[in-house]
Amino acid sequence: MSVPCKLERSLLSHDEYETIRLTHHPAIYDVEPADLADMRSRLRKMRDKERTLGRQKRRETRGKGQPRGANFPGTADRPSQRKQVFAAALKRVNSELRRLHNLAARTANVEAARKALALRRAADFIPYPSAGSTANEGMVPRLSTRRKKIVTGARIGRVSQATKVAQAIRDARGA
Repeated sequence: MSVPCKLERSLLSHDEYETIRLTHHPAIYDVEPADLADMRSRLRKMRDKERTLGRQKRRETRGKGQPRGANFPGTADRPSQRKQVFAAALKRVNSELRRLHNLAARTANVEAARKALALRRAADFIPYPSAGSTANEGMVPRLSTRRKKIVTGARIGRVSQATKVAQAIRDARGA
């Protein structure tokens, strides 16, 4: 059975109530996961202490145990109620830690699935070599494979003329 917040406030000291207050609905979402883990250990200690006090008080009422000091009068109901408050707070903290853990796992799972899908899609497309020049870029000048002329055209004619003159001289000598 859940315990109302007003009853929690009446059962607990101020410091204990401040710890418990952080485990309720709107405030628990603002607490960091590391702080939640620390809070879980504190709540466990508080719950265990109240459980021990309640058991001791029940043993005293049955006559099986010695009284636990002069400052602890009353029945076992008060420690039992306080234990219920701490147990409920511990349950809320555990469920919030579980929710955060599942959220982180789900996020990691989604990222891994996206990465796998990207790898799969990349593997589906085979990279073919390019088709070369296409018509849509317009005409492209083709480079000539012939070697460039070193001698100018005027010089080529001069050499030919010199050869003709030399041949004519030889012919005139031999005739």
